[in-house]
Amino acid sequence: METIALVVHLLLALALIGVVLMQRSEGGALGIGGGGGGLFSARGTANALTRATAVLGTLFLASSLFLSILAGQDSTGRSIFDAPEVAQDLPATNIDGSPVDSTPIVPLAE
Repeated sequence: METIALVVHLLLALALIGVVLMQRSEGGALGIGGGGGGLFSARGTANALTRATAVLGTLFLASSLFLSILAGQDSTGRSIFDAPEVAQDLPATNIDGSPVDSTPIVPLAE
């Protein structure tokens, strides 16, 4: 179930990116407005893409919430700090297995 939801979420994200990139640029007063002409009329394309963006955005938000609910149900509710100690106090050894000399090489104080 979670895999299917993730695939749907990924497809929605890709479709949303595609629809946003297809929209006509406003130019932002930089003199680089979107080009004229296109497959549809300017007004029809803007309405269709705006509506598609709103629908895909809503579906993307809904799938995000659904995935977060799924992740919350699979949670065990424990912390990594609650885990028992795995590391033990073992004596330090060299690569060959001999014990490490504990005297410091550099004096720590005079």
